[in-house]
Amino acid sequence: MRRVLLLLMVLAATAAHAQESAPPAATREAAATLVVYSNLDPDSAALAAYYAKRRGIPLDHIVGLDCPATEEISRATYDETIAGPLRKIFTDRGWWHAPADPSLVVSDNQIRFIALIRGIPLKIAQDANYAGDSYHGKQQALNTNAAAVDSELATLGVRTRHITGPLKNPYYQSFTQFMDAPLAPLMLVCRLDGPSVDTVKSMIDGAISAERTGLDGFAYIDMRGITAGPMALGDHWLATAADELRRHGMPVICDDSPNLIPTGYPMTHAAVYLGWYSSSVEGPMAQPDFRFVPGAVAVHIHSFSASTLRDFHAGWAGPLVAHGAAVTLGNVYEPYLALTPNLDIFVDRLRNGMTFAESAYASQPVLSWMTTFVGDPLYRPFQNTGASAESGEKPAIEYAAYRKGAHVWFEKGPVQGAAALTASARELHSGIVWEGLGLLQWNKPDYPAAIVSFQEAEKCYGTTEDGLRVVLHQTAVFAAEDRHDLARALAARELTRFSQFPGSALLRAVIGLPATSASPP
Repeated sequence: MRRVLLLLMVLAATAAHAQESAPPAATREAAATLVVYSNLDPDSAALAAYYAKRRGIPLDHIVGLDCPATEEISRATYDETIAGPLRKIFTDRGWWHAPADPSLVVSDNQIRFIALIRGIPLKIAQDANYAGDSYHGKQQALNTNAAAVDSELATLGVRTRHITGPLKNPYYQSFTQFMDAPLAPLMLVCRLDGPSVDTVKSMIDGAISAERTGLDGFAYIDMRGITAGPMALGDHWLATAADELRRHGMPVICDDSPNLIPTGYPMTHAAVYLGWYSSSVEGPMAQPDFRFVPGAVAVHIHSFSASTLRDFHAGWAGPLVAHGAAVTLGNVYEPYLALTPNLDIFVDRLRNGMTFAESAYASQPVLSWMTTFVGDPLYRPFQNTGASAESGEKPAIEYAAYRKGAHVWFEKGPVQGAAALTASARELHSGIVWEGLGLLQWNKPDYPAAIVSFQEAEKCYGTTEDGLRVVLHQTAVFAAEDRHDLARALAARELTRFSQFPGSALLRAVIGLPATSASPP
């Protein structure tokens, strides 16, 4: 009773601090969501109440567990403080039907989504002596019972102690809304976690804000240029995701060089980021002042991208949400590329209006494995695409105009699409539309037309970081045409104009000049 009263007090206090007074309309997904926090973390209960209030989740669907606040726990601790207590709660409250025979899976599960709150452990360490467990497969690399807590908890209703190795995900590649999927033993588990309490609140607020208006901005896709061998799979996912985003009207900046997007690159208006392969955050996203747009989706493929979420600088998952991303995916231990989320499927499901949890789990081939899913499970970033244009603000109108023209490009062809985009760009004096058109032409490829569009975008942007970016686009197009003399001449001509920006170092690199510390940091 004391905990219930405490939770009621926390709910009352946090309600006054919600950034938007009206909560989202009640949904069947919210009614089927369980929020789980740690009684041993001083901030966890307040965050749970904050999230539940913002999402309209019933009070009796908020549960506190006496689990350690550490990120890594043992198998025994997972069973004793997380899995065991939750199974009892589910049974006592009648949320599922649990057969008397523990070898049988549960049925009639009323809980379909679980949101783990910062304070709940992140990962379960390998235990070679776990009672009742054994592995009979042939691949020694998979002979481990280590796992992400999220991925393990998703299979809570399976009720087995034989958990070494991955379990095939029955929801993989699904298009069905999870509420309608006949998968009672399975639940979609995500976590609201990050380096700080403020980070988690920002994730919650950003998701709900972007959900109401639609997610606007640019997509930055950082490939590696791999065309053969097993690692080519990652580039295939990213290339397919880039094409999906283009076809749905988001401007896409795609780097297919072996290197990561460099430090200083003017990566503004970032709504989507997908890339690989570095152990810790670097490039623009490592800079202290970098921010994603609210509600952004950001994922970096790496074996240990989420080995911790509590560090502002280690790995990728923690830093990405600390810099404003609302959702990300990551791995707590070595997962092997083929057993990680297929990012092309992930983006496809998001683009088609599915929730973050549905999109993430539909893209994940196995469970009881290494991936953690960080963000609001109920977030639908693209369900109201274009609604922001109703505000009358110029950027929102420009993104809407670009989407409309891009649809013409893909439905009626580049000639009519370019005409529609050109008309909108001129009418709105829009650098966004001109740049988006140039990116489509570059991808086609139609290099001369792309140069013209980027030049027009530069006129609209002026001497800003966006203007610098379209100059860099032009140097890259000239380089793609083997016209390196034009690339160097352009960079030399523009270097002084953009010297106040860190990205001017990239113009110096085009010219072949050494780096300098003369520009302000």
